[in-house]
This record gives sequence, structure tokens and C-alpha cells, in this order.
Amino acid sequence: MKAVIPAAGQGTRLYPQTHTRPKPMVRVAGKPILGHILDGFIETAVEEIVIVVGVMRKHVEEYVIDAFGDDFEVTFVEQSETEGLGHCVYQTRELVEGDSICIALGDMLFDRGYGEFLEAHDHLGDVSGSIGVKRVEEPTNYGVVTVDDDGGITRLIEKPDEPQSDLAISGIYIVENTPALFEAIQHLLENDLRGSGGEYQLTDAFQRMVDQGVSLGTFEVADWYDCGRPETLLDANRLLLKQTESPSDDSNQGILIPPVDIGRKVTIERSVVGPFVSVDDGVTIRDSRIRDGIVGRDATLWDVNLSETIVGEKSIVKGSPTHLNVGDSSEVDL
Repeated sequence: MKAVIPAAGQGTRLYPQTHTRPKPMVRVAGKPILGHILDGFIETAVEEIVIVVGVMRKHVEEYVIDAFGDDFEVTFVEQSETEGLGHCVYQTRELVEGDSICIALGDMLFDRGYGEFLEAHDHLGDVSGSIGVKRVEEPTNYGVVTVDDDGGITRLIEKPDEPQSDLAISGIYIVENTPALFEAIQHLLENDLRGSGGEYQLTDAFQRMVDQGVSLGTFEVADWYDCGRPETLLDANRLLLKQTESPSDDSNQGILIPPVDIGRKVTIERSVVGPFVSVDDGVTIRDSRIRDGIVGRDATLWDVNLSETIVGEKSIVKGSPTHLNVGDSSEVDL
């Protein structure tokens, strides 16, 4: 089986973090988002990875070859214009048509591994593909599927105004019949059938497959984190830090409160870091308190008290010390 990872998006919802690096390269819990995704495929049947790249592709290519070149056969293809997820996947046609594929979005992280999803797909039996889903309270924000009594997909629609189901598409797809998938996407492109947002939607391609009699099933996804937004990026950071071993506190001048991830050549002086903080290489933190945050490479924090914060690479954040002389029975809100 081959894995297809769409990683070509601009990542506008993560500005300013994505002004200087592509979205999959934003760091969370010790490594780029893409690193966590590829880690999830290491102990699976997937041996070949096809990554669709776009803006600042060099960042992605150098990282993947260096970190995972010994684990997978990796190929990069370019999506020169961002025309939607369906269009993005279509760029891989020459490389994967005829093979079984697992499509894993380059900004989605899960609290379960991809091996578990592949096993769930296999347990569905004789289907041509399957999609990971989860029941949600506000399905209008998602692609949604409707299933029959046997669990087969009968309808897929992207961000419906009046959803007929609460089964949200989670961003993980497994396809056995790839010729049918690419024929469906080609139909959208040739007839300029654009969906939500004026883009060629993968959801619409799967709907055409269903209309053509292709059998698609579903499997359950417990939780997923769309790392394309700052708040959910921090959610993913918390989740992943819970699953990793925090470093011991070997600093006489700083206090680490697990879970935390601390990179190399980090200086922490007279500061408290954690819980749920990811600190990249070369960071300096002095006279500060930071919890629930992500601090980029070579950043400096000085005299600050931060929470639910993302600090970009080589940024400098300084505060102004506050001196107080507070009398009895006082209340101070700073």
C-alpha cells in the first residue's frame, strides 16, 4: 500500500506561522506536524509515501528525506495551483493509480495510529474504499456522510446547510479502487464541477464513485486535530505531549512542569516552563512563566507570563517587570 499526503496548502489560517514555512512544517510537540504523520506509518504495511507539495516545497523535501529517507521510499509531486483537495490528490495519479492508497491530510493528527485505521478498513470486508468518520455536534462545519443500514455510504456532501447525518469526515481515506477515484476526479476537472469554496472537492469525487456503484464503507475515528488553526494546534500539542516522556529538570535556575518537550541548546533561567509546552532548539527563556504553548527555534522570552501562546522562530518577546506594594485585604487584577 502507498500513502498519499496532501501537503501543498498555503495555511492562511495559521498566519503568521506559515509566512516563512509551509503548514506541515509547523512544529508541535517536538517535531513538525508532518513528522508526526510519517511516524504513524512506520509500523504499517505502507512502504511508499507520495507527498504533494506546493509553496516552500524545499522545506518539506529536505526534512522528509533527512528524517524518513531510510524508512520509506518517498516521492514528491507538485500542485502548482491550490484548486482543492480533489485536485491535489489528482496530481498523484501517475504514481499510484492501480495501487491501494491511504490518503492522510498533511494538517491532521489523530490520537490513534494509522495502523489501526488500516485494520479497521480490512475488517469491513469487500469494499472498494472507506472513510474515517466521527459523530459531531455541528456537522455543517464538516464534510458529512450518510450510510445505509449495512454501513455502506450512500451520500457525501461538503459542509451542508441542512445535514442529513452527524457523521463527519475526519481526513483519513483508504481506497482500493484507485482507477475509479481518479476517473471521478477527472470528471470534476473536465466539467469544471467545483464544490465548496470554489474548489474541486475530494468529497464530490467520492460521491461520484458511489453514484457509479462503487462500494464505500466507514470506520470510526475517536478524535482528530485539525492543525490548520492555532487553537487546535495547541490542542494537538497537549495531546502529543501527554504521550511522550518529558525530560528531567537538570537546570538549577529553571523549573520544568511535565509534560514538556525541550529541544537542544535551550537556556532556561529563573523561569517556570510547563505544563504542555513545546520548546524548539536554541530557545532562551529568562525570568518568565510559560504554560500551554509552542515556542519556535531560536526565540527569546524575557520577563513574560504566557499561556495558550505560539511564538514563531527567532522571535523576541519581552515584558515590563511590575513592582507592587499591596496592602492588606487588597485585590489586584493584572
